[in-house]
Amino acid sequence: MKISLTSGKAEGPTKLNAFDNALLNAGIGDINLIKVSSIIPARAEFVDLPQFPAGAMVNTVLSYTASEQEGDFISAFIAVAISDDLGCVVEHSGINRDPEEVKNEAEAMVKYMMDVRGKQITKIMMEFETHKVEKQGAVVAAVVYIDESGK
Repeated sequence: MKISLTSGKAEGPTKLNAFDNALLNAGIGDINLIKVSSIIPARAEFVDLPQFPAGAMVNTVLSYTASEQEGDFISAFIAVAISDDLGCVVEHSGINRDPEEVKNEAEAMVKYMMDVRGKQITKIMMEFETHKVEKQGAVVAAVVYIDESGK
């Protein structure tokens, strides 16, 4: 299986529009995101995000947050831990929080997930986005599972 990490941020006239624009900014705005739990199969290959056909059904772990409060500082994080057998994903977000703290919490959670499974971590990856809200803002970070055909 192939996997991509991506993130985006945007403003919009409403929180929903800001979220949609953030998905577009991340390259996943014209596909249907199917929520999946946080396990990555063994030997998954991490690749650049491909161009998907409009309307494609794509499995995704998504972290997001949005705010309509001018000046809010928003962040969305994805933490991925890999072992020889499997990987785990944590999604985490924050509003008006130090992004380093949110990142550290996401990393601690994904390490815990691997620990309770008795897995030795060989690699940790992070994907994140931050944004200072102007009027209506949103941030997203995602793990995108790509089917064997690459689409």
